[in-house]
Amino acid sequence: MVAATAKKEVECILAARDLHKHYRMGEEDLHVLAGVEIAVKPGEWVAVLGASGSGKSTLLHLLGGLDRPDQGQVWFDGQEVFRLRGGRLDRYRNQHVGFVFQFYHLLPELTALENVLIGAMVGTTMWGWPLISREKRQQATDLLEQLGLGERLRHRPNKLSGGERQRVAIARALVNNPDVLLADEPTGNLDQKTGQQILEVLQSLHRAGQSIVMVTHDTRIAAAADRQVTLEGGRLRA
Repeated sequence: MVAATAKKEVECILAARDLHKHYRMGEEDLHVLAGVEIAVKPGEWVAVLGASGSGKSTLLHLLGGLDRPDQGQVWFDGQEVFRLRGGRLDRYRNQHVGFVFQFYHLLPELTALENVLIGAMVGTTMWGWPLISREKRQQATDLLEQLGLGERLRHRPNKLSGGERQRVAIARALVNNPDVLLADEPTGNLDQKTGQQILEVLQSLHRAGQSIVMVTHDTRIAAAADRQVTLEGGRLRA
């Protein structure tokens, strides 16, 4: 039975089984996730819909290894994520998944190019960085140019528009060539026109084979995905 389960997980690049997560808020025990199951195939784009506070971001954090479930498992490429030891969990977070957040999380004192490079530097030792710094700088430059920011490499976040900041955040998420892009309301802080531009970036990445899990409350944005699921009452439904 164990072998059959492992084989099923290998067929998906990312999967979750029976995920539970609760938080204590004063006297109340808030059960945000109550047995979530999801499986993402290589190259698939899945949109997770749900009302504000339904647990969408919590689910994304668990899938990306940023938080641990109270119960359940997350599998990546046939391996159980929370059984990874000896820095392998850190490598999973840094190398195999890329995060895009609603509020960008760019460092204000760094330029666009430097913000992208941070993603590459985090997973590298101080001795190893000089060996790959030139390659990564070129890769970061290429990503920003592909995203239409070739003239903004040396601009700090306060000199960029909301859409430009989000494109920098996407480039940072992609700099390590992640297997899965995890996007948390990537258009939620943008006006409709700028949100459409970011959506077109995601569509372009998906056409190139990028696996994406995106949480959103916007049905128009979700419609671009291969598949939509809704998080409601702590569970996912198709």
